[in-house]
Parts: sequence; C-alpha cells; structure tokens
Amino acid sequence: MTEQENSAKTENSEPVEKQKHMRKIRSFVKREGRMTNRQQTAIDTLWATMGVDYQDKLIDFKELFGREAPVVLEIGFGMGKSLIEMAQNAPEKNFLGIEVHGPGVGACLADAGEAGVSNLRLINHDAVEVLEKMIPEKSLATFQLYFPDPWHKARHNKRRIVQPAFIENMRHKLAIGGVIHMATDWENYAEHMLEVMQGATDFKNLSSTGDYVERPEWRPLTKFENRGNNLGHGVWDLLFERIR
Repeated sequence: MTEQENSAKTENSEPVEKQKHMRKIRSFVKREGRMTNRQQTAIDTLWATMGVDYQDKLIDFKELFGREAPVVLEIGFGMGKSLIEMAQNAPEKNFLGIEVHGPGVGACLADAGEAGVSNLRLINHDAVEVLEKMIPEKSLATFQLYFPDPWHKARHNKRRIVQPAFIENMRHKLAIGGVIHMATDWENYAEHMLEVMQGATDFKNLSSTGDYVERPEWRPLTKFENRGNNLGHGVWDLLFERIR
C-alpha cells in the first residue's frame, strides 16, 4: 500500500477507502513455487548475460543484443520451451521474453544455456510496467501473447491482460508493419480478444475471414495447446498488423 493510502485524508484528497478501490488491477497472480537447484543455478550463472533487470529506463536493443535485428517480444512465456524453439528457428531475430514466474525464468535460462541460444533475453517483472517504462516506441517487429490466463469467471474478466488500454500501449511499441499475434484455447477469451482488436485503431486483421487465422508455422505447438486438444477445446490464433 502506498504512503498516500496510509496517510490521513487531507482537505483535497479522496477518502482512504475509496483510494483502495483505485489500486491497479493485476492480470496475474504471482505464485512463485519452489525454485529447483537447476533453475537457481541458471539464474546465478546466466542472468548476467541473458537477464535484464527492471528499471525506469528505455532499453537500447542494439546494445542489449550486440546487433541490429527485428525484435520479437513475448509476454508470459511460462517455462520457456516454445520461446527457445522460436529463437533457435529464427536466428536472424532478437527475442525478449517477459515472465513473472521465477521458476519459469530459471527453467528458460537453463534450457537456453544448454541449447546455446544467444539471441534471447529475459525479464522477470510485470509486463505492463516493462512496456510502459522500458520498451521504446516503434521498436518491436512482433508482439506475442500465447495462452494467457483467461480469467474465465465473468467477475474476473476485468483482470484479462487484453484490454483496450493495453493494446493501445502495445500499438505505440510496434513498428509500422509490426504484428500482434495472440492465441488462446478459451473461445470466450478469443471472442474478447477479437472484439478488443476490432475496436483498436490503426490495425489490420490478417485473417482472410475477418476473425481468426490458422496457427502460423512459427508458433510451436505448446503443452497448453495439447491440453486443449485433449480436452476437446479449440485453439484460436489472432494476427493483426499495425498499418499506421
């Protein structure tokens, strides 16, 4: 809780109780879990070369990766297996992954180190804050959001990361011609994503049918997708291009 929330009400301030309800709504619940020895070792040994500490300062991608190349940003990479696979399959691109789950970051570092991946960097922090403070405008070629928490109960829908304000923020970070690629195995969330994107400015839906696209070849089949298939769920991919 902030100092303002703890302080007494002043003549021109809102009541403390009202301020409590104005606190930022998180799109995630941070459940750390236990870090394995392998994960902790990877963080201890590889963070200096592959990790990016959160700071209120814009990233210089050329300095970070040691070269100029298209930047792909993924939010919520889980344990990182598909992110590593994409980085391996596209060595001509730079990949930046953001994840709040510490053990997932450790697992991704360990696997990336063993695979010898050099075009991948990781941030362990809230993605919304990273976008606001660290990502330069028009610096991204691709933004990826695969199988985010659907918050499927109606009363929790407001916690979904895909909201108009979030997409507008992301638009500014994409270069002209850059794309947003999202995927979910929850039909209701897919409909929500489509509605938000259709209401966004300066984007073109790359679906020939005006809604969803087939899974692009660059997106690996994830364990979440396999789970959905096993449960009889569909999987929906959305691909939108920033046109201006």
